Amino acid sequence: MSPRKHPLTIPEPEFQALVQEALDGLPDEYAKLLTNVAVVVEEEPPPDVRTDLELEEGEDLLGLYQGLPIDKESFFQAGGQLPAKISIYRGPILRLCRTKKEVVQEVRDTVVHEIGHHFGFDDDEMPY
Repeated sequence: MSPRKHPLTIPEPEFQALVQEALDGLPDEYAKLLTNVAVVVEEEPPPDVRTDLELEEGEDLLGLYQGLPIDKESFFQAGGQLPAKISIYRGPILRLCRTKKEVVQEVRDTVVHEIGHHFGFDDDEMPY
């Protein structure tokens, strides 16, 4: 789908509330495993992230998981490991969606997708 000329506008506080709703909607057994994961809303992926992921011009990234998946964590790992972080990118999601209903669904799907990475799933193993 090509980007729209006039993206949908949802103020940042309202968008953050949609992310929180997606997190609040998680089953308890998953939510309790996210206690050490920071979930943040950012406007756009930083240039270094785009470079690291080799994204082409015009290619959008909706979310990103950075950290060690829980299935790879170990008591024996060296200290100093930063906590896991999930970034949800507001700009790309708003450019992709045409209606607020689509935004709500895309935020939910993106949050669940990135949480899947925290549980050790690769992109091709995601449940949807």
